[in-house]
Amino acid sequence: MTQDELYLMLLPIFHYIVGGIIALFALFPLIYLVLGIVFLVDPEAFESDGEPAPASFGWFLIAIWIVVTALILTPAVCIIMTGRFIAKRRHRTFCIVMAGIKCLFQPFGTILGILTIVVLLRQSVKELFEAQPSNQAKLE
Repeated sequence: MTQDELYLMLLPIFHYIVGGIIALFALFPLIYLVLGIVFLVDPEAFESDGEPAPASFGWFLIAIWIVVTALILTPAVCIIMTGRFIAKRRHRTFCIVMAGIKCLFQPFGTILGILTIVVLLRQSVKELFEAQPSNQAKLE
């Protein structure tokens, strides 16, 4: 096993870990979901000036939860997909682009993004990716 193959074996594991850590942060906005449900089920619990809170505020909090969770899970899924693509040695350009985006997620994403870029830009690694048969060749 060459050093490049070793790197290509370890990088997916680290991508799965970083993607999982980012996905874990999707649990934090659950407070919006819980508060939204409470506003819908028991609006009297949040009375102001003797009037119950409007039910639309509960739906607003649930909408915030959906948007924030989607914004957190999207990069997490893309990072996990990047790990899978590196393991299968496919979609090198996607992996390089995601490595650049990963640099925004400090500190682990930055470290992993830089290491991924360094490894994927090597000519020997590029040849390993090109050596894999394309999906079209498998279909024919």
